[in-house]
Amino acid sequence: MTESKTNWQIPETRSADLVDDNIRMLRTIFPDAFADGTLDIEVLKGLLGYQDGQQDEKFGLNWSGKRLARQIALSPSAGTLLPSPGESVDWDTTKNILIEGDNLEVLKLLQKSYSACVKLIYVDPPYNTGKDFVYPDNYVNNIKNYLEVTGQTQGGQRNSSNTESSGRFHTDWLNMMYPRLKLARNLLHPDGVILVSCDDGEVASLRLILNEIFGEENFVAQFVWKARQFTDARANTNVSTDHEYILAYSKDEGFSLKGVERDESKFANPDNDPRGEWMSRSILGLATRDQRPNLHYDIVDPSTGRSFPPNPSTGWRYSQSRMDGLISEGKILFPRNDQGRPREKKFRREMRAEFIAFRSIIDGIHTADGTHEIRSLFNQDLFPFPKPTELISKLIEQVAGDGDTVLDFFAGSGTTGHALLKQNAAEGVSRRYMLVQLPEPLDPSNREQKIASDFCDHLGLPRTISELTKERMRRSSMQLRAMDSLFKGDVGFRVFKLAESNIRAWEPVPSDLEGTLLANAEHIVPGRTEQDILYELLLKLGLDLCVPIETRQIADKSVHAIGGGALMVCLADGLTKDVVESLSAGIVTWWKELAPAVETRVVFKDSGFADDVAKTNMAAVLNQNGILDVRSL
Repeated sequence: MTESKTNWQIPETRSADLVDDNIRMLRTIFPDAFADGTLDIEVLKGLLGYQDGQQDEKFGLNWSGKRLARQIALSPSAGTLLPSPGESVDWDTTKNILIEGDNLEVLKLLQKSYSACVKLIYVDPPYNTGKDFVYPDNYVNNIKNYLEVTGQTQGGQRNSSNTESSGRFHTDWLNMMYPRLKLARNLLHPDGVILVSCDDGEVASLRLILNEIFGEENFVAQFVWKARQFTDARANTNVSTDHEYILAYSKDEGFSLKGVERDESKFANPDNDPRGEWMSRSILGLATRDQRPNLHYDIVDPSTGRSFPPNPSTGWRYSQSRMDGLISEGKILFPRNDQGRPREKKFRREMRAEFIAFRSIIDGIHTADGTHEIRSLFNQDLFPFPKPTELISKLIEQVAGDGDTVLDFFAGSGTTGHALLKQNAAEGVSRRYMLVQLPEPLDPSNREQKIASDFCDHLGLPRTISELTKERMRRSSMQLRAMDSLFKGDVGFRVFKLAESNIRAWEPVPSDLEGTLLANAEHIVPGRTEQDILYELLLKLGLDLCVPIETRQIADKSVHAIGGGALMVCLADGLTKDVVESLSAGIVTWWKELAPAVETRVVFKDSGFADDVAKTNMAAVLNQNGILDVRSL
């Protein structure tokens, strides 16, 4: 007889414990490094070939707080994400997600459901200008701190990770970025890429921590984006800084961008060559005479006898024997004047690659384009220096394809989501986005934030940046539908909000144990709904937040089937002995109709049962009918 997996306490209701996962992997690879369940560091060093006396120094970046930043990334979250259908668009059908919350906690909560699932991560974090950037920096209770920072509770918590005394120091910025990038790597698909925007202030430090987290061997490119269209006359150094950077790292080695489609307009056949259309290209090389002497020789035009010497700094593209072969095949074009140089006649059919390399310098797209887009949506400038959608669209096109997920956990104005929708419409595909934005309060007394704050007041919205993110996604969806009536893709989004867990932690008061027991008889946080609890289960059991959910009334109780019956949940109260009999029978019948391909887990609310007899009977009936994994929370 198969052993029942009945378990009335669910450890999975916590977010992923990355320390336990790391220890488990170590135990699998190095079992002899463990004794009595404990890791022996000295044995592990020996297995790795570590010799006593080796120096600890190594190349890399260190700063005050790095050890704590690493620990912060490994600590599990006690939070949850509450669904907000009323603020969403097309809640029932969309696969896109917009989350309000501190992205550090949100990234922790996404670890189970989206591990190795995200094809592209693009982030545009706050640049370290020496001014304040508002992210919680007290990690003793980060959920509590987050609520205080965003004005949801009062406690006097300071809301800045850059103080006047720290100025332009790198430490605070690195402590903010490091744990977030560590967690982000876990979410990347094996073929995935992360792109991080930055400026001159932190590009050197950022590249070092990305080397450490993703591996220097996984460096893809350091793109230079010419962001400024006109010269900055305000520059104190008389240098107009016109560029920003986008650092690209892959999850694993061997990744390459898609590339750019060739410009077919360059091919023609003016001489009616029977070999078809062709284009001319340079045959200059890239090596000096000292580097490649075999590429430095004179090319002779056989029809005129004219000699063409090599360029001293570059030489030719091909060796002399290869060049002689091309000349005999009529594939070298010789100039008919004194100014030109020989060029190669390259035929279209010989150009096997459909795409050419994506250039590391991105030009022709400017910050002003992003400002114009915001102005066209809102009729005013709500965001300073927003990234243009065309820039992000080009990056999305290079990495993510149909069905892939794109994540931006510094969503800001929502440019990434807007760009993804436009690119989906242009290609007729169905990528999905996940955006995370801190509900950072807007201060109407701050001149830079007054327009945005007044706009929120006009719409009756809370004065936060995340409200503007949601409003942009609503407006961009409507704009896209109006511009392209034939596009039937997903332009909706589900809103979730970071909050403390629906399940209250057991915190006994030693001086009043009896009172504590009575107070915790119902351990669901007051005011939370079945839907709130249901989505916490999805999140912490590792299921997609957009997984299909079907609901039926069985014995006058709501029962939810998730993922075609892989998970069945009933969070109702009043489960007496009599109710259990009909409820369990109905669950078994529905389960057999669904016939899930995987083992089904059934979850109840522990306080929903009238007594232990009802709870035991429920488990017994389900076990007897083949549902072995029965749990409560």
